[in-house]
Amino acid sequence: MSGMASDHNTSSQEEFLPHYLQKEDPFASKLSREADILAGFYLTVIGILSTLGNGYVIFMSSKRKKKLRPAEIMTVNLAVCDLGISVVGKPFSIISFFSHRWVFGWMGCRWYGWAGFFFGCASLITMTAVSLDRYLKICHLSYGTWLKRHHAFICLAIIWAYATFWATVPFAGVGSYAPEPFGTSCTLDWWLAQASVAGQAFVLSILFFCLLFPTTVIVFSYVKIILKVKSSTKEVAHYDTRIQNSHILEMKLTKVAMLICAGFLIAWIPYAVVSVWSAFGQPDSVPIQFSVVPTLLAKSAAMYNPIIYQVIDCKFACCRSGGLKTLQKKSSLKKSRYFLL
Repeated sequence: MSGMASDHNTSSQEEFLPHYLQKEDPFASKLSREADILAGFYLTVIGILSTLGNGYVIFMSSKRKKKLRPAEIMTVNLAVCDLGISVVGKPFSIISFFSHRWVFGWMGCRWYGWAGFFFGCASLITMTAVSLDRYLKICHLSYGTWLKRHHAFICLAIIWAYATFWATVPFAGVGSYAPEPFGTSCTLDWWLAQASVAGQAFVLSILFFCLLFPTTVIVFSYVKIILKVKSSTKEVAHYDTRIQNSHILEMKLTKVAMLICAGFLIAWIPYAVVSVWSAFGQPDSVPIQFSVVPTLLAKSAAMYNPIIYQVIDCKFACCRSGGLKTLQKKSSLKKSRYFLL
């Protein structure tokens, strides 16, 4: 009886494996020990910087939480997503790389796959919402008059519900999470597309709703914003100082959002391309040693956002201080002229 149970358990686990790993230990590293140690150090540095950076962003935002604008609330949500990836996910992969194999079994693999996809999906959908907010704010000025903080919180609830739904769908038997080809990490089972029509439908649904559609909205929004800014820069110059200052702040938030989206997409698109090729290309066409590079690049995405915040804030502060000095010079000139008269 115990032999039959073990055979059944093994066969059920093989359903979650790419076809070329079913006759091997799926959790044994396919990389050299030196490569695993190097990847472990890389992820450790990324994890520490990401945790400190995003923790700092959240801490500083909490000090002025009642003054946060809707767009800033969304960027804080991005920091929460990135911190979640760093704290919940990265320790699993770091320990596994240093151990030269995945050491957390099937339950750990599915948890790690779920957490990575959940926070990654929430990040991308948050950036989609931010890009729409920026598009409406810059290209349709009347939109800004009715958008309030509670609208941003409603949007956050929708984002987290959306991410929860798509990350949990594989547990309903529609898809699954499986080890990466190199063995020391786990992800969505892209290889189901090679096994059945249902697997293809699952992979295509994930690609459309969690990658292609959000990315299309982001690109559309920022292309429209760039075109609008080029045509309206001269118009803003004729407005009074208060409107100009408001425009500068909106453009600062827009630059932050654009850079965040660009960093995220640059980090994740190579991984998405390799995953799609693994799902629909020829079996074994992606070398195992090559597949680890896009994975490590994608895991670095959580580190970029705090750097972007700081760079833009420094530039904004310099511009603001320069503007103040100019105003002070103008006021002193006006005073001298008044006394001369």
